[in-house]
Amino acid sequence: MGYIREPEGIDFIINGRPLTAAEDKAISEFIKADRAKNSKFVVPARKSREQYAMA
Repeated sequence: MGYIREPEGIDFIINGRPLTAAEDKAISEFIKADRAKNSKFVVPARKSREQYAMA
């Protein structure tokens, strides 16, 4: 993987601002809700080689 070169006239430097308390809380609540929603889905375990040989 190589370096990303900045095109002429484009600046990749970002000057972010600190979040307000309300923004911070809103983001935290969104992440909690998303994790709770996604935790309902269970990924089935893969079979081991021994289980394939027995079948």
